[in-house]
This record gives sequence, C-alpha cells and structure tokens, in this order.
Amino acid sequence: MKIRKAVITAAGWGTRFLPATKAQPKEMLALVDKPIIQYVIEEAVASGIEQIIIVTALGKHAIENHFDRTFELEYALKQKGDEKSLREVQRISELANIGYIRQKEQLGLGHAVLTAADLVGDEPFALFLPDDIIEAEVPAMQQMLEIFERYNSSVIAVEAVAPENTAAYGIITPEQIEERVYQVLSMVEKPEPDEAPSNLGIVGRYILMPEIFSILKKTPPGKGGEIQITDGMQLLLQHQKMYAYQFQGKRHDVGTPLGFLKASVELALHNPDFALQFGDYLRRLKLPDK
Repeated sequence: MKIRKAVITAAGWGTRFLPATKAQPKEMLALVDKPIIQYVIEEAVASGIEQIIIVTALGKHAIENHFDRTFELEYALKQKGDEKSLREVQRISELANIGYIRQKEQLGLGHAVLTAADLVGDEPFALFLPDDIIEAEVPAMQQMLEIFERYNSSVIAVEAVAPENTAAYGIITPEQIEERVYQVLSMVEKPEPDEAPSNLGIVGRYILMPEIFSILKKTPPGKGGEIQITDGMQLLLQHQKMYAYQFQGKRHDVGTPLGFLKASVELALHNPDFALQFGDYLRRLKLPDK
C-alpha cells in the first residue's frame, strides 16, 4: 500500500519565539537559507509523497504565499538576469501539490491531525512535525516507508533520549523484532525518568493508519484540555499493531530558541556555499567565560 499523502501541522502560536513570531509564523523562521517548514516539505517530496496537507491557523498566510507563485518577483529576477534565484523561487512553488486547512482552536496535536481527516480520507498517511528537522543520507520518512511496506501497520519514529529528558517525550515500551525496529507494546506521554518504560522517545515523524481518526474523535482531552496524539495512538494499539523505527540520521529540535540556534550553526556548517567561511568565522570568535 502506497502512502500518497502527508499532513504537516503548523497551527501553533510559536510562543517560545516571541516576539519574533508575533506577526510571523514560527514555521517561516529562516533556518540558514530557507524557512523551517520547507525542510520538512522537501523531505516528504524526496520520500515520494505526492500530496501535502498543511494544518494552519489564523495569521499563517505567509506559509501559503511562500509556496505559491510570485509573478512580480519572478519578473524582477528575470529582468535583473538573476537566473539562479529565479530557478529557486520557481522550484519552491513547484515542490508539491499542497492543500491547506485551518485548525480553528488550539486543542492539541491530536485535534490538529483530526482537522485533516476529510482531506486525508480512508487511507494511511504520513505525519510531520516541523519542530523536528532530520538530516539523513536517506530521508527519515523514506526509511519509515520501507518499514511500513514490510509490516503494513502504523510506524512511529523514535530515538534514544537521555534518561533525565524522558519527561519531554512520549516514551514507548518496546519489543525489538529486528535491527532498529520495535513492536510498540504501549506508550506513555512525558513520564518522569523513574517511571519511563524505556529510553526510546517518539519524535516528529509518523505513518498512521486511517483508523486513528475515529480513535481521536473519542480520545478524551488530557493535560491542559488538549487532545494528545500519544493518547490516541495508545488507544489505537488496542485494535492493531504498531511499530517504532529508530531512524538513521541527525535530528535537530528547532522548537526552542536554543535548539534553533544550534541547528542553524550545524546546518550552516553543512552548507557548501559558505561552510568554510562560516567555520573560519566561528574559530575566531571569543567565547564567553563560564
């Protein structure tokens, strides 16, 4: 069964980045030379996904504008003879078939996913959280699609987290069935270290069977009155198997200002256009004393 559609959640307020996100979506913050959300869409496209559904909210028009045609800009670049920039802005508008739907209330990640139910329909789909940017030789979602094709069940991405950080993740109870692949026996949202069933934390890539939608409709709100995707997946486990995949690659958490800064430095050092010059600049910096 082929995964044709991906849902990308982009409806949050981005309050951790205020005031930078007061009038600009967090997903449109420039991470080196392109906005955060573009990295995720490029991963989806590179993984062979044909249609992107972005869940947005009030004030997110910049996302739609970024992936649309901008004829005035293209004309100006053509007049200047800037063919490189012209090709790049045209490429962005042709990346994928993108649709948008609004989450009208901020009621949690599970609710955001449920908002896309009618557009996804009765088929399995990929889910991306833009806060996680994953550098990998083979796109992380493509790796997961190979696992999905093997087991024909939901697949969630996991990585080993430090024991003291389990309270920041959904943590699975795993049963290893092959290298990097686990059957998920249960999961718990943000457990304290002494209550965590493992050190495998769920990160922002999922392949979910369509039954998740009917489950989410019945999932009671959790902490803060929000519908959590982890609670929905725990209920889905009662009806069908689910697998976890420990992907190969480097994940950057860009959901906090410090994580965003770290990712900016690392991704800049991996960019061939200015990696050497930027590396020289960093080596000349005087670091603050501890």
